[in-house]
Amino acid sequence: MFLWGLRLINEFAVDADEYRRALSTFVTGVTVVTTLQTNGTPRGLTANSFTSVSLDPPLVLVCVAKRASSYTAFANAAHFAVNVLTESQKKISDLFSSKSVDKFAQIQWYACCTGSPVIRDTAASFDCRMHQIVEAGDHTILIGRVLSFSYTNAMPLGYFRSIYVNLSLSKNVSACVQLAH
Repeated sequence: MFLWGLRLINEFAVDADEYRRALSTFVTGVTVVTTLQTNGTPRGLTANSFTSVSLDPPLVLVCVAKRASSYTAFANAAHFAVNVLTESQKKISDLFSSKSVDKFAQIQWYACCTGSPVIRDTAASFDCRMHQIVEAGDHTILIGRVLSFSYTNAMPLGYFRSIYVNLSLSKNVSACVQLAH
């Protein structure tokens, strides 16, 4: 068996660019994580480090970089929401990964049960109470207890090797192959 791009990691020196390229081979979904700042204004950022943790109790996690401009808002938040973007929401992903000043003025959203902003027409949303915060290197892991959620049949936005991917294309190809047999 041939191992392409095998990299041996010296415990003290990891090439960050190569490590990032290796991580980018894992296809992820794209989310926008939102909260309210202490002054009541909404805050959000694009994140692809989101996953379920537990069904009982219902827990999810998202990772926030400590260097992110929104870091303090999330580190001090009692609640947050995770919005799973659809294939048609690439511009929202780009907006929330930008330095734009008033991001929420440019989208449609509403306040969920906890007050956290929820973006309209997403594939899914999870309104959470902060359950636990875990320090992890240059990121902080926010674990949220899901208080409410919603979902649709819309195809989620994917991310792979630093580009957006449309999962519906794969679904359509798969359906055509099945019909051909």
